[in-house]
Amino acid sequence: MTGVKEVLADIAALLALTEAYLWTTVLVFIRVGAVVAMLPGFGDAAVPQRVKLALVIAFTMLVAPLRAESDLPPPGFLPLAGEAAAGLILGIGLRLLFLALQTAAAIIAQATTLSQLFAGAAPEPQPAIGNLFLIAGTALALHLGLPVQAAKLILLSYDILPAGGVPDAALLADWGVGLAAQSFSLAFSLAAPFVIASMIYNLALGAINRAMPQLAVSMVGAPALTLGGLALLAVATPLLLAVWLEAFQAFLADPFTVPK
Repeated sequence: MTGVKEVLADIAALLALTEAYLWTTVLVFIRVGAVVAMLPGFGDAAVPQRVKLALVIAFTMLVAPLRAESDLPPPGFLPLAGEAAAGLILGIGLRLLFLALQTAAAIIAQATTLSQLFAGAAPEPQPAIGNLFLIAGTALALHLGLPVQAAKLILLSYDILPAGGVPDAALLADWGVGLAAQSFSLAFSLAAPFVIASMIYNLALGAINRAMPQLAVSMVGAPALTLGGLALLAVATPLLLAVWLEAFQAFLADPFTVPK
């Protein structure tokens, strides 16, 4: 009888360990799924759902064993909702930095009359060079190991957003507003050379029109502005992408610091 009791005790302990591991896996799966849904490159509409599911399973298999020893909340709906919220927070933070590229592209397009160039190639309508910037930013992020950095980001997030916890609304609001402000500030900084060049060009064109009223400046000025915008784009794009990539890597390294 003693041997049977020991076997039953071992089976009970094994079942408890298995239950805890399964619950950990479920929580990690929910957080990872929310992150992948918003992750640039992987969460895009062009990526098939089966590929996204495979990515979520792969990330879960990587992260879950590292969280097996952690304190877990009891099973319930609230921990699942907290994990989904935590994943969406991380994913939206990454998306905001890619939004900076799209915003900068929209500003550049309006300043250089490139608003209709390349339009309609993406699932969401974007003006001018938005597709170019977005594809280039995604390619750079993937080339520098975005999947590995995303896995590190998910693991780091548990220090700030514990498993199954509910994020603090006030702190989350401050973080979101600061990150959105940083995103728009970065967008305006990237577009500044084009805006300044366009303003100088239009002032010069106005002075020429004032001095030579008979000259059809609209026929000469618009093509010249487009050509100048394309030339400046070819020269400045590598530098702009390098500045953006530095901000993107800084976010991955320390995502929960409220930008000032």
